Amino acid sequence: MKTTQILIAGFGGQGILFAGKFLAYKGLLEDLQVSWLPSYGPEMRGGTANCSVILSETPVGSPIITDPDVLIVMNLPSLQKYVDAVVPGGQIYVDSTLIHEKVERTDVDVFYIPATQMASDAGVSTLANMVLMGHVLKNNPQLTFDGTETTVQKLVPPTKQQLVDLNMKALQAGRDYQP
Repeated sequence: MKTTQILIAGFGGQGILFAGKFLAYKGLLEDLQVSWLPSYGPEMRGGTANCSVILSETPVGSPIITDPDVLIVMNLPSLQKYVDAVVPGGQIYVDSTLIHEKVERTDVDVFYIPATQMASDAGVSTLANMVLMGHVLKNNPQLTFDGTETTVQKLVPPTKQQLVDLNMKALQAGRDYQP
């Protein structure tokens, strides 16, 4: 497996950091070397937030990502800021409920997932981030869907274990999404 650099970006409150932590922990459970670097503005909720995740079979030398292989965006400013940074042949995942602009690049694979609408329709309106994660797992051979529930159980605090089933519902909706 090559090293995969993943950048997740959106507004604070959209679960950007949790999504990154999910991918990082999933990588750890699959015996990969991992780096997780959150970044957010002082406002947090409503401000900008992004998270860098690196997955590799060899030790990660730096947590800084300048040329992501995978970009996951949940708002238009993030798409506009990072779209040109994705390496040719990379992947871009767009929450098409919130972002109506199309990616003009032809050298990347683009996935338009109406994650916010899907989460709302499934009764898990705050979990659009996990809908996107389900689709990312489906399209990336570096990570599998196997063991996903174990990952979610480890990440959800003991006082909120009722959220495990909701997160799994959102992940499965993203995995099952057919454009």
